[in-house]
Amino acid sequence: MDLTKCEICPHHCGVNRTQNEIGRCKSTDKVKIGLYSIHHFEEPCISGENGSGTIFFSNCNLNCIYCQNYEISQQGKGKEISIEKLADILIEQQNKHAENINLVTPTSYVLQIIEAIKMARKKGLQIPIIYNTNGYENIETLKLLEGYIDVYLPDLKYYDNKMGKTYSKVNHYFEIATKAIQEMYRQVGSPKLDERGMIQKGLMIRHLVLPNHIENSKKILKWLKENLDENVYINIMAQYFPTYKAKETEKLNRKLTEQEYQEIEEYVYQLHIKNGYMQELGEHEEEYVPRWDI
Repeated sequence: MDLTKCEICPHHCGVNRTQNEIGRCKSTDKVKIGLYSIHHFEEPCISGENGSGTIFFSNCNLNCIYCQNYEISQQGKGKEISIEKLADILIEQQNKHAENINLVTPTSYVLQIIEAIKMARKKGLQIPIIYNTNGYENIETLKLLEGYIDVYLPDLKYYDNKMGKTYSKVNHYFEIATKAIQEMYRQVGSPKLDERGMIQKGLMIRHLVLPNHIENSKKILKWLKENLDENVYINIMAQYFPTYKAKETEKLNRKLTEQEYQEIEEYVYQLHIKNGYMQELGEHEEEYVPRWDI
């Protein structure tokens, strides 16, 4: 697999990224990042006391109309860096005592990331590496990552593929994402935590609850309960707020109601989901209150 006929993700664009041909994700062969920082607001087993060494990659193979990082993911805000610089950033995050490396929206840059990890390991990189993805992944690409990724942190957004088409402009999201999640599980299994409760290896899944789409969330949760090891962590996110193009979309132009959230909460208990996290609704979209347990 290379970038002269890109098939990194399920879109299979076939463009020559080495010649600046642009496919669905709009990425070239150069790594582009929006920012990197120590992030303290992930799940407790990820952020811990020292924070997660987060790297936000520019561009995305989905076009979610409600993306909270749309300037980076949809509009391509960021700076091109070399693979060598990316390796140095990994080491820099470790030197700042980050609990882990958190690669956000990394799909377009898998080949470059692998090379950067190789370089960084030669320089002493030891902390866990998290692959934080929207879930729309190629099995073949994921297999390349085996041995380089310690923790997979995929979204599972839609059970209804019509929602995937309408809100993220992708086909067959559910089938593709669930197969990808099963491959991730094959590689890393259920979460393994150290004595401080920090994740070292394993699969964690995120699901963002959307307003007016509670049945979609219920079906997602039911699938997870019936198809994955009960020890896999599920993070049910209530932080949705209308941004980007969602502000002009009738079904998405508001936050969750307390009634919607309570309905999901009750369903989680009905399913007897063993491990995971839920977020309580806050008064303001930027101030939701985490309740990190189920």
